[in-house]
Amino acid sequence: MARARRHRRRRGRSPLQTVIQIAGELLITFGVILLLFVGWELWWTNIESNQKQEAAIETLMEDFDAPVVPQDTDEDLKDYGEPIVMDPVQDGESFAVVYIPRFGAEFTRPVTDGVGVSVLDNLGLGHYPQTAMPGEVGNFALAGHRQTHGMVLDAIHTLVPGDRIYVQTKDGYYTYVYRNNQIVLPNRLDVIAPVPTQLGVVPTERMMTLTSCNPRFGAEERIIAYSVMESWQPLSAGPPAEIAPLVASNAEKGA
Repeated sequence: MARARRHRRRRGRSPLQTVIQIAGELLITFGVILLLFVGWELWWTNIESNQKQEAAIETLMEDFDAPVVPQDTDEDLKDYGEPIVMDPVQDGESFAVVYIPRFGAEFTRPVTDGVGVSVLDNLGLGHYPQTAMPGEVGNFALAGHRQTHGMVLDAIHTLVPGDRIYVQTKDGYYTYVYRNNQIVLPNRLDVIAPVPTQLGVVPTERMMTLTSCNPRFGAEERIIAYSVMESWQPLSAGPPAEIAPLVASNAEKGA
C-alpha cells in the first residue's frame, strides 16, 4: 500500500494541470507586457514628445528673432490695426507657438500644420488644414492629446471664461479669450467650421477652437474649447506682459 502511494506521488501532472499551468504563465506574461505598454504610453511617449516639441520651439524662436520684452507699457490700450494673417503653410510645418497661462507658468507648445499621427504624437498642437490661420476671420482650430505624447491639452477642462490664450507667429502675437467648452461625439466635425457648430454661416469673428479627447483617459467623446480674439500686436512690439518671461526663456533656448 505504501509503495502504491509513493508511485502515485511520482506520477507527472495530468493534462489538465499542465494546461492550467501554461495558461497561468501566459496570463502573467500578458500582464507584464500590458504594464510595460501602459508605462510606455503614459510615461515614455510624453518624454519623447516633449523633447521634440522643445526642439520645434527653439527652431521657431530662432526664426522669429524679435524683442522679448514689451516695447510699450500701454500695449493693452494701443490699437495696431488689422492683424497680419500669414499664408497657409505646408502639412507638417511648424509655424506658431501657443502660451496658455492657465495650464502653468511654463506652458508653451508649438503649432504644426496637420492633425495626423506624425504631428499629434510628436509636435504638440496640430492645426486643422483648411481652417483659419492666427488672426484670420473664421476658426483657427487645433487638436492635441491629453494623457499621452506630451499631454498637450491635459488641462483643457480647467479653462475658465476670461482666460487668455496667446499665439505667437513670425508676424506677431494674437490674444484670444476663452469663452466656453462643449462635449461632443467624435463625428461632430462642425465644431471646426468657420462659425463653430453652424455649417454654411459666414464668419464675422476671429475664433480659436481647441479639441481633444474626453474623458481624460478615454476617447469616447471630444471636449471642445472655444475662444475669441481680443487683440493682436506685431512682433516688433514685444510680447504681452503676461507671457514675456516665458517668451524670453524660449528665445534664450533658441539663441
